[in-house]
Amino acid sequence: MKNGNRRRNAAVFLICAAVILLAVTASGILLEEAAVETDFAEKNLPPSNRALFGTDWMGRDMFARTLAGLSLSIRIGVLTAVVSGIAALLLGIAAATLGRKVDAVISWCIDLVMGIPHILLVMLVSIACGRGFAGVVAGVALSHWPSLARVIRGEVIQLRQAPYILTADKLGVSRLKIVRRHMLPHIMPQFLIGMVLLFPHAILHEAGVTFLGFGLSSEQPAIGVILSESMGYLTTGKWWLALFPGAALVLVVLLFSVAGEYIRRLADPASAHE
Repeated sequence: MKNGNRRRNAAVFLICAAVILLAVTASGILLEEAAVETDFAEKNLPPSNRALFGTDWMGRDMFARTLAGLSLSIRIGVLTAVVSGIAALLLGIAAATLGRKVDAVISWCIDLVMGIPHILLVMLVSIACGRGFAGVVAGVALSHWPSLARVIRGEVIQLRQAPYILTADKLGVSRLKIVRRHMLPHIMPQFLIGMVLLFPHAILHEAGVTFLGFGLSSEQPAIGVILSESMGYLTTGKWWLALFPGAALVLVVLLFSVAGEYIRRLADPASAHE
């Protein structure tokens, strides 16, 4: 009974988390124009009923800018996580099923990418791709696939020794059919969990690279841009310029992280018998 309550609570949390993230994303898109509107008569206002998160040195509403920045970060996180996840799935399966030479090449690529700090690799790829939205997406997507690819490779290598897969191979079933019919359904839970857990890393690295000036352009109301610009005003007592955007970013990252952990519990067959 206790385990049933845990699974029910996990499902309720996931639904609430999805609703919150969708609401933040949608409201951020709707507030994109308000996030860049300036009003110098209302500049540098502290948090109040008139401006919930205060205003900055150009009179821009920090609540609208924070939601717009979070929405942009979530969209980039979803896009890059999906791209990284698909790349990891394809490369992990290829490494485990296409022979030793292919496995050696893909494993070498995994070790190479994992040997470079993520933030540095994201910066280099972003610069090479011209920065901006395309550069950040390319940098984050191309740097976050190795760990999931290694997990999938290990799962597929174990599956290859399963009796039903050995039997299918002896009966002449093609590798593609074996992968599609027998392997994909088994590794799909691990793949989905791994992809969800990529979201917080992608969001943080996007914000970090943008904060350092190698990501999204300063015209966009991104969280990294907001935090970077606010650094010059903290010493003058304008604490709200960094506190609310930074806290909102942390909360979104934690929400994704906890959601991934709950998905792992729901997908784990052993959790039904704890």
